[in-house]
Amino acid sequence: MSVISPPTRRSLLTLAATAGAISLFPASLRATTEADAIRPFTVNFPEADLVDLRRRIKATKWPDRETVKDSSQGVQLATMQALARYWAMEHDWRKIEAKLNALPQFITEIDGIDIHFIHVRSKHENALPMIVTHGWPGSIIEQMKIIDPLTNPTAHGGSASEAFDLVIPSLPGHGFSGKPTATGWTPVSIARAWATLMQRLGYTRYVAQGGDWGNAVSEVMALQKPPGLLGIHTNMAATVPANISKALSVGGPPPAGLSADERHAWDQLDDFYRHGLAYAQEMSNRPQTLYGITDSPVGLAAWMLDHDIRSYGMISRVFNGTTEGLTRDDVLDNVTLYWLTNTAISSARLYWDTTQISTGGGFFDVRGVAIPVAVSAFPDEIYTAPGSWADRAYPKLIHYNKLDKGGHFAAWEQPAIFTDEIRAAFRSLR
Repeated sequence: MSVISPPTRRSLLTLAATAGAISLFPASLRATTEADAIRPFTVNFPEADLVDLRRRIKATKWPDRETVKDSSQGVQLATMQALARYWAMEHDWRKIEAKLNALPQFITEIDGIDIHFIHVRSKHENALPMIVTHGWPGSIIEQMKIIDPLTNPTAHGGSASEAFDLVIPSLPGHGFSGKPTATGWTPVSIARAWATLMQRLGYTRYVAQGGDWGNAVSEVMALQKPPGLLGIHTNMAATVPANISKALSVGGPPPAGLSADERHAWDQLDDFYRHGLAYAQEMSNRPQTLYGITDSPVGLAAWMLDHDIRSYGMISRVFNGTTEGLTRDDVLDNVTLYWLTNTAISSARLYWDTTQISTGGGFFDVRGVAIPVAVSAFPDEIYTAPGSWADRAYPKLIHYNKLDKGGHFAAWEQPAIFTDEIRAAFRSLR
């Protein structure tokens, strides 16, 4: 989910200086007015939209098969044709629509844009409020499997003392949130909006969680230090030391003296920067050019599948008959959400807008977060943050765990493991 711009391979997303300079919260601390109203929300797409979707899938104009036997040229034809067959013939959007509508969903306007969010309060007293932020190409659908285990822990092997209230917003330009009509929505402004949202919901103490863009938003919240934010948890930590980042940015060799875990992280990052960033380059530089993925559902699905090689491997195997952490319906629920809300380009603009405020640092560079931080390092993430880097990046590291299973979409892929991590991560902050 990083952003790079030639001639270097360094991702152009330094938020620390910009975010740290914003320490006032005029929007977040204003008195509640009628304009701040929180409105109930229900999902209900017309049947005609689904009929049109299936028609477009069946009418796909297919390219020739790739000329190699692996995925080095991109998302493979056999994978996409299997996905398209299932999408057109068997996938049922109404099932996930019903699951969404079984949850309390709301809309509220913040800084001129409608923000959609799921808000589930635990039945247990003293539940810890947590705002959870998705990334790209994710959505609120990523977090649906962890809602009941975290809000209703006694039904899922936990204790009442481990309960959370959950606030799960859709990023601006994503899902059911409004689409910005002007530039400027970045992790900096989103972090301020999230503080406003938590204040508007009446929470005076809370924690934040995220991976991908959600990590950027959560870490910027930590830098802004809104009243009530106790700590953050990340499943895609920004821990890369300056010397490592510099060497990666110029395509140089790894520095000497790396431990086994650090060398493994280097290899993962080097591979991602060399082979995994085509989508981010385009969205960072020319998001409006992506008309094809707003007109072709199969084009959109292929674009979303090609995020990072380990996620692609897991997802492609699902459509080739192998059981993985995600199901075919999981994958297509998420893609269909992007299609029905027409958010392919509006979500891509987050990359472009953020690049405009960058001061040249890397997405995974240390930002200087000084509040308590918990890190879950999953093996199939873009890179598995080593414990040594996490210790140096976060002076108030309250939890670090290197997991044996899981990747970029951890809450979605491995909800039981993720739930255990969240319970452990914030135990000391209750």
